[in-house]
Amino acid sequence: MSVTKKPACKVIVIGGGLAGLGSACVLAARGHSVTLLEKNDWLGGKAAELSEQGYRFDMGPTIVTLPSVLRRIFAEAGRDMEDYLCMVPLDPQWRCFFEKDNTADQTVLDLVANVDSMVANIDQFTGSPSDGAGYRKFMSISEKLHGVSDRFFFWRSVGGLRDTMQVGGAFSAAVLSDVMALRMGKSVASVVRQHVSDTRVAQMMDHFTQYVGSSPYASPAVLCGIAHMQTDEGIWYPIGGTRAVPEALTKLAEELGVTFRTGTDVMRITTASSHAAGSTRVTGVVTASGETIECDAIVSNCDAVRTYRELLDGTAESARFDKSRSHEPACSGVVLYLGLNRRYSQLLHHNFVFSRDPEQEFDFIYNKGEPAPDPSAYVCAPAISEPSVAPPGCEALYVLVHTPYLRPNHNWHAMLPAYRETILDKLESAAGMSGLRDAIVYESALTPEDIHHRYRVLNGAIYGLASHGKYLGAFKPANRRRDIAGLYLAGGAAHPGPGMPMVLMSGWIAADSLDADSPHQNVGATVNPR
Repeated sequence: MSVTKKPACKVIVIGGGLAGLGSACVLAARGHSVTLLEKNDWLGGKAAELSEQGYRFDMGPTIVTLPSVLRRIFAEAGRDMEDYLCMVPLDPQWRCFFEKDNTADQTVLDLVANVDSMVANIDQFTGSPSDGAGYRKFMSISEKLHGVSDRFFFWRSVGGLRDTMQVGGAFSAAVLSDVMALRMGKSVASVVRQHVSDTRVAQMMDHFTQYVGSSPYASPAVLCGIAHMQTDEGIWYPIGGTRAVPEALTKLAEELGVTFRTGTDVMRITTASSHAAGSTRVTGVVTASGETIECDAIVSNCDAVRTYRELLDGTAESARFDKSRSHEPACSGVVLYLGLNRRYSQLLHHNFVFSRDPEQEFDFIYNKGEPAPDPSAYVCAPAISEPSVAPPGCEALYVLVHTPYLRPNHNWHAMLPAYRETILDKLESAAGMSGLRDAIVYESALTPEDIHHRYRVLNGAIYGLASHGKYLGAFKPANRRRDIAGLYLAGGAAHPGPGMPMVLMSGWIAADSLDADSPHQNVGATVNPR
């Protein structure tokens, strides 16, 4: 069959994070002309790399889940992801460390993908079969919630409950059944504790939601579906670190003809009113150097709130966006990059070192707006999977502790030294990492203030917008903007939310929506067979 092609749509992608790179690849694969503008001198956003004194650290995300999302982006161009990335599975997926108390001897619990094996782990850990049985039931619920998300939430632009109801046409009994399965009105923590009574096992299960940087006590129960997503497709480590992911996407984008301009800071999105259509449409961008670049459409991989507040400042659309809903930032964090002259054999690749009292911890972070005095810490020790990240016998330790998003009274230059001691004390006491301070031969850190300025996210929030609200907390600003034609949002502060796979999916959705709306489509051909 012959195919008639119209001229390509001229697209600007603002920001070269994972979502921006994903969008650029999909749009270029579908025949559009794409220019990506990035204010920093590197591409990949938070998926950056720090290399010093023979140590190599992933600076941002370190856990890769749902590789099918990344694989789909490569498939858009008819390419195999495996030709660009070498990824190895990790199982056990996490090791959990708990403080020793007087009631339990067991302080270490491994999370494994197989449900039967995990049930056995929990039974042995707690000494009771009830929590293992509860975990099995929870995972069954999680699988169902994952399925509902696939049908009504993923792979399409969604900004609220109404958008989910429009999938597949008329509202039906089947749709009602799925909506009821969402357990609206319940929190993640309440569903978890409905099934397990051991506080430590519950704490481990709560932390599936830490991918979205929100409190399990305030997040909607639908996010319990993350547990099945992770255990179903596994946790993976890309050789070269997670930095290898944006490098692979950059290579694909270059092969597809995407134009990259790093060191180019976008200061404004320009728009024009169409009186005939009664709408506003994007016309281009203005950079920090004063250059105006015209385009047909824009994908903004800048934080959604900052896109409207700063890049569209002074417009009616900016004012309406701020009034439309509460935009609460997700949590921020302190990251310590520690080059050690030794390894700790008790550590796996991914580890969680848990607080004694999660309710108190989350109360400090999300309600009081202060660093938790007894925090949980995520610890990545990648040398077990890739020894070359550090000198022989050494470790490139990555330690992340969640903190509140930036408040006016926070001065992290002054706060960091004391909080560093709190974090190191925690690792020594709960994870048995004795002599840790003496083992440090290289050290660097990232604070909420650094994150705010380095990545241009709202108030230093690592994960975009908080997923708080037991009914509508999972919803983020839609990718396709109805107020400004030709504007699409991608990233952790847009649908479907934060975390590496969701951010990549967000980029795909923004590109797919733009492509569907574009008048510059192939006639007589299916551009995106599904």
